[in-house]
Amino acid sequence: MVVEVGKGELHVQRQTQETATSRSDFRERKAQSGLCNTEMCCDCCLLGKAAHELNIPCDHNLSVGYQCSLVSRACCTAGALDNQTAELGQSECSVPGLCCFKGKCDHLCVGNDTCVCRIGYKLKPDGRSCEDINECLLGSSNCRGGERCINTEGSFRCMREVSCGTGYELTENNNCKDIDECETGIHNCGEQFMCQNSQGSFRCVPKTTCSSGFIQDALGNCIDINECVSQTSPCHRGQICVNTVGSYICQRNSVNCGRGYHLNDDGTRCIDIDECKGPEEVCVGHACINQLGSYRCECEAGYNFNSMTRLCEDINECRHYPGRLCAHKCDNTPGSYQCSCTTGFKLAKDGRNCDDLNECESNPCSQECANVYGSYQCYCRRGYQLSDIDGMTCEDIDECALPTGGHICSYRCHNTPGSFHCSCPVNGYTLAGNGRSCQDVDECVTGIHTCTENESCFNIQGGYKCLSFECPSNYRRVGQTRCERLLCNDSVECPILPLRITYYYLTFPTNIPVFTNIFRMGPSHTVPGDDIQVALTAGNEGGFFKAERTATGGVMSVARLIDRPQDFQLDLELRLRRYGTVSIYLAKILVFVTQQEPRVPYNPHQE
Repeated sequence: MVVEVGKGELHVQRQTQETATSRSDFRERKAQSGLCNTEMCCDCCLLGKAAHELNIPCDHNLSVGYQCSLVSRACCTAGALDNQTAELGQSECSVPGLCCFKGKCDHLCVGNDTCVCRIGYKLKPDGRSCEDINECLLGSSNCRGGERCINTEGSFRCMREVSCGTGYELTENNNCKDIDECETGIHNCGEQFMCQNSQGSFRCVPKTTCSSGFIQDALGNCIDINECVSQTSPCHRGQICVNTVGSYICQRNSVNCGRGYHLNDDGTRCIDIDECKGPEEVCVGHACINQLGSYRCECEAGYNFNSMTRLCEDINECRHYPGRLCAHKCDNTPGSYQCSCTTGFKLAKDGRNCDDLNECESNPCSQECANVYGSYQCYCRRGYQLSDIDGMTCEDIDECALPTGGHICSYRCHNTPGSFHCSCPVNGYTLAGNGRSCQDVDECVTGIHTCTENESCFNIQGGYKCLSFECPSNYRRVGQTRCERLLCNDSVECPILPLRITYYYLTFPTNIPVFTNIFRMGPSHTVPGDDIQVALTAGNEGGFFKAERTATGGVMSVARLIDRPQDFQLDLELRLRRYGTVSIYLAKILVFVTQQEPRVPYNPHQE
């Protein structure tokens, strides 16, 4: 059971385990004391006593039973058990059966193993420990308006939310107190002043008081008052005021003519001076008009009369009317102004506006000129480019020297003014229709070769070859490139000779990729069970070629890179075993490796 009462909350928790033995023991103690009928009676009486000590009305309704409330109200009203409650918190109680043990409670022990907490704390559910009460959260603080509640261990404090402001300090009870700057010595009054404190500030009062006719300045010094200036007519009419230290005197007025006047002959009055008729010319170059006590100059157009200097001063029209007189630039002149134009324009007939100037009429460009508003632009014909130096001269573009110039011509590039042309080697090539590539001349087709009737012409890159062959003995010639073996007689060597010898001519450029297939050989038809073998039997001493067997015959490919022009005469032999009979076929291959398409590096000094 937990009961909370006001600011000083009293927490009482009792945990009991009622057994038959404990009840009998308690009844025995009750009979001895004559105070309580049950254990609950004692607890309710202690609750009423605590309410009496906290000034809580004895008839305050508590969430307890009816019998408990009667006992609590009786103990609160009569103040019973004074001796017993005065001994609460000690290790033992005078009431039999209500005894405590030291060290069991965090704060106080009120008897019979019952713990209570001090003001500002409440008992935890374990019945022994105490925890702080947050008065700010429960709203049980007594902070005033403008103060903020801050919880502390077992209590709380109030903090002012708004500062006191300049000249005030905060006291311990959160009130604003005036700071006496004079007493603390934080004022800035000079030596001639003394400090006088005021609410939230201070005043600097002069130590000395100035006498009549003087006034005190900000530093405390006494300064003379000019009564002739500060007062309105301190002297009578006909008198003049003369200031003195601390006072003034009045003197009789004498005739004194101002500027623009002079005394008459008898010295009694002032008359006007005609400055326009004086020996000195006051309005140089302009008309002069006399006025009483002064004069005025009638200035010419473009000038303005200055009443302070009394002179005719030039009017700067360009400054007075910016952007309204001239289209471009305005230059002031004495009494007038003059307009001018920026580069690329000329002054119009009205003298104010500017017309575009056609610079191309003076031929500033070396080739073509285009007039634009306020300027001009030079441009060049095809094959030329504008100079980066002057922007007017057209320079020839060396197409052959451009980064892509090496790809313009396949053989040699020749630069010409404004263009270029390509050329090919003198022999074996001709320029293609695109004017850039070189095409091989087929001398065999054009008939410009020198081969005899017994020779055949074979075209190669950049030239031709005259070829001829004769069949070996025991062979007869069939067609242009084939020799076939005659019937064998009783000779032993005849059956092992090739049945057919065929001549082939190949040509390709240098540096073709390795493993490129260049020749294939095989029977006209295959029969199941055929055994085919191919081999290079002559002419491959350098190992530039190799022969390999395929499913239908054999193939010859490049085995090493051929990087220079040269000729090869190869013998490629094919052996065919069919139905137990071996037949040999021989291919004599003439390979002409030519130079890759020739190219001459561009040299501008050779042009």
